[in-house]
Amino acid sequence: MNAPHEVEVVVAGAGQAGLAGAYHLRRHGFAPDRDFVVLDHSPGPGGAWQHRWPTLTYGKVHGMHALPGMELTDADPGRPSAEVIAEYFDRYERRFDLRIRRPVDVRAVREGDGGRLLVETSDGSWSTRALINATGTWDRPFWPHHPGQDRFRGRQLHTAQYAGPEEFAGQRVVVVGGGASGTQHLLEIAPYAAATTWVTRRPPVFREGPFDQEAGRAAVALVEDRVRRGLPPRSVVSVTGLPLNDAVRRGLADGVLARRPMFDRITPDGVEWRDGRHVAVDVILWATGFRAALDHLAPLRLREPGGGIRVDGTRVVADPRIHLIGYGPSASTVGANRAGRAAVRDIRRLLSGEPVAA
Repeated sequence: MNAPHEVEVVVAGAGQAGLAGAYHLRRHGFAPDRDFVVLDHSPGPGGAWQHRWPTLTYGKVHGMHALPGMELTDADPGRPSAEVIAEYFDRYERRFDLRIRRPVDVRAVREGDGGRLLVETSDGSWSTRALINATGTWDRPFWPHHPGQDRFRGRQLHTAQYAGPEEFAGQRVVVVGGGASGTQHLLEIAPYAAATTWVTRRPPVFREGPFDQEAGRAAVALVEDRVRRGLPPRSVVSVTGLPLNDAVRRGLADGVLARRPMFDRITPDGVEWRDGRHVAVDVILWATGFRAALDHLAPLRLREPGGGIRVDGTRVVADPRIHLIGYGPSASTVGANRAGRAAVRDIRRLLSGEPVAA
């Protein structure tokens, strides 16, 4: 069996968060391939953005923040965001010589020898003193379970499989989920579908006006409180609300965004509520979000009784060698950039033997 490669830091994931972490490692004198390595399981640059549906153009993207050290300029708002951002990430990786290794799947992280972590991958193992985990959520779409789901004769798909509205032409579609993806899907699908129905667990909260710094800080504080207590992070929309833009206003006015409460069961030909109401549908589109892709950390037993991993800033409280970025309060693009800087600062202290706060 081949001996593991030794580095000071492994970065798992090369989306916004992973690239931000790699950039700050570079800035602080860590050399790629010698001191740190970035492992990414995607086939090419772009993180989760490369998998977005073609109709999600760059102009529709809400809150895409530039990577540290290099702005995204002159992007055509009419081009698919998957293309624009993948090209931007590619230029970024080459400009800062980050030497991303892909496609490499991180399969498990466990305790290694001499106080190091052992990162097992599809392309060998790495022995490291610290791990920046930036594996995001795209690979863990959340599918709720409802009575009768296995007997539905129509099609079921998740946002992760959504390819655009044309495939729903002439069909009756129910969209499940009160987040930004759910509303975007409805507004796109409605002109093509025979009928659409929107259902959510909770009434949607629409946000008037700009999302300013004060509102942003308040939202981040709510998420930070949860992860500090070892609870799973909540969705972004649960703390920010849905932006009330012109397209959403039109959808509300013409009834496309007429929300119904969550149905109680799925029938072979549709969905049904406890009071006997029934809607016949051909397709159920689950716009129900994603969960953090952290299964590879399971051997380290980091989860708290509340179901999440307790994090202070970016540092895992149970194991200060591990930093989670793109998790909890750093799940936004601007949050990921700040988290990359904070994680590297903390890792430098750890590697130099300075005490790490409890």
